[in-house]
Amino acid sequence: MLDKDQTAAASRILFQHWRDGTKLDALEPRLRPQSRTEGYAIQAGLETLSRGKLFGWKIAATSVSGQKHINVTGPLAGRIMSDTVIADGGTASMKGNEMRVGEPEFAFRMGRDLPPRATPYTVDEVLAAVDSFHPAIEIPDSRFADFAGAGEAQLIADNACAHLFVLGAATTANWRAMDLVEERPQITLRGERYVGHGKNVLGDPRAALAWLANELRSLGLTLRAGEVVTTGTCHPPLPIHADDQFAVDFGVLGRVSVGFV
Repeated sequence: MLDKDQTAAASRILFQHWRDGTKLDALEPRLRPQSRTEGYAIQAGLETLSRGKLFGWKIAATSVSGQKHINVTGPLAGRIMSDTVIADGGTASMKGNEMRVGEPEFAFRMGRDLPPRATPYTVDEVLAAVDSFHPAIEIPDSRFADFAGAGEAQLIADNACAHLFVLGAATTANWRAMDLVEERPQITLRGERYVGHGKNVLGDPRAALAWLANELRSLGLTLRAGEVVTTGTCHPPLPIHADDQFAVDFGVLGRVSVGFV
């Protein structure tokens, strides 16, 4: 089991690679997490080292395609730091990004806190705490050169492959009355059109949001008012290149886009 010093050392190594845009093969055995709990403890250290503040949370691997992409069997939670957020319509640097994919996502901003408690939160309870819905794009990456072989615990330590994030404007549509499972956002990339599907997000983006709230609950963490949760890609990760424009049309729910250099 990792002690406090080993956990802090692993956090510093991963943060340095994150800051420098470099990669490592694996954490050395004495610093390598062997469980989800140890992975999350290392991840928490990244927050304390970051120049930004906690903006919200991401969920990796909520779809079968996403799980295959990083070779895990279920979702992983990661932190979105404020210094990794790009304005809607802005430009993302490809420097140091080896994963090189874009992901269209359903995101929610919380309106009130969901603190830890003994019993799990229901989907309805979590939705009642939401303030707004947003279209979003995640641009993931890993500090591990072989992210598909890093394993669940190391990927959690690696902030669940968090890298860059684009948040669209809050929708003015009545999203609570809509069946998000059957929403089909349209992605435009290099002149091609792709269609996502809400059901790809852990069966329902709302269920994914509740999963995140309960994952934090199990870690003794509060999902706080103002924080954004992006729930995972609704389309298999799409390869991106410098000079691309990645645009997602969620219909009445809004639009979001980002360019790459």
